Amino acid sequence: MGRIEKLKRIRKMRIHREGTSILVVSLIVLLLLNSLCWYFVPCDIFNIILSGFSLFIYLMMVNFFRSPKRVFPLDNVEKLVVAPADGKVVVIEEVFEPDHFKDKRIQLSIFMSPLNVHANWYPVDGVVKRVEHQDGKHLKAWLPKASTDNERSLVVIETPEGTEILVRQIAGAMARRIVTYAEPGEECFIDQHMGFIKFGSRVDVYLPLGTEICVDLEQKTVGDETIIAKLK
Repeated sequence: MGRIEKLKRIRKMRIHREGTSILVVSLIVLLLLNSLCWYFVPCDIFNIILSGFSLFIYLMMVNFFRSPKRVFPLDNVEKLVVAPADGKVVVIEEVFEPDHFKDKRIQLSIFMSPLNVHANWYPVDGVVKRVEHQDGKHLKAWLPKASTDNERSLVVIETPEGTEILVRQIAGAMARRIVTYAEPGEECFIDQHMGFIKFGSRVDVYLPLGTEICVDLEQKTVGDETIIAKLK
């Protein structure tokens, strides 16, 4: 089965499944609260303000859990590394990776603000070799120590060419739950969701030395669209 045929099997979502239950419950609570206020509170100005604020909050939640339909535009993805998340590049540097490779790698980090889409995509085609969740703190996601001190989830992927890359989902100061769909041994493809991080976060990608980096610091990325690197 070719890559285009595989894409036809991928489920596309307008609202991410991680937000469905939250949005339904929130809508019921807000409708009930506003109905009670309009019935029992005689002040129309207060009720109008409350209704407007409730609508604003709910629209912000819908915006957070949105999941746009995306398909990477190129058919040949060999050696390409695609952005796993919407956001801004905050780190491009050579570092020692202590959890899996235990040697020097190029770390490329993308920070997601609360306004960004928070779905995470696989950055390469390949096979998932390792998945591990690590508990930790909830420091601000853009801080350097967030990579090693915060709650995080580690996913190692081996490309068809035999190159391993590591993707680390990192919880931020607001985030309290990391969802990772990857399972060891399964095939993974660009355009598939790798996971979701709720309410502010960051994604680190660790690449082999010598990898060609295709983005700059402070550059904005679009998940499943922006090419961030080319492997040797």
